[in-house]
Amino acid sequence: MAEKDNTKPDPEVPAQARRRTFTAAFKLKILREVDSRQAAGQEIGSVLRREGLYSSAIREWRAAREQGELDGLVPQKRGPKPDPDRETRAENERLRRENERLQKRLEQAELIIEVQKKVSRLLGLDAKSD
Repeated sequence: MAEKDNTKPDPEVPAQARRRTFTAAFKLKILREVDSRQAAGQEIGSVLRREGLYSSAIREWRAAREQGELDGLVPQKRGPKPDPDRETRAENERLRRENERLQKRLEQAELIIEVQKKVSRLLGLDAKSD
């Protein structure tokens, strides 16, 4: 009687899924294997299944290889690209707000000066008559 294997797969799912990353050496190895199978007239499906890959990955890796053997196969950084003009726009926005604030203060100061001139004329303290 054969003994049963009591090892069970871990049913726990990771809290956050992780995207697989592949080194340039691995990509080149797989591409060489796929190319050799295709040259021999064999199917590449077994390689894809064994490695858990899609044919689209092979297509992308081939295009990257043609751009430059290892340069094109280096994993690309994910996420938004850095914006070189971000600091300039932030500085422009800060300066625009400051300019608006100073414009308002200037208008208030000019209004106060006009009122002071009128009060001075009403009280007969005109600066021109001195």
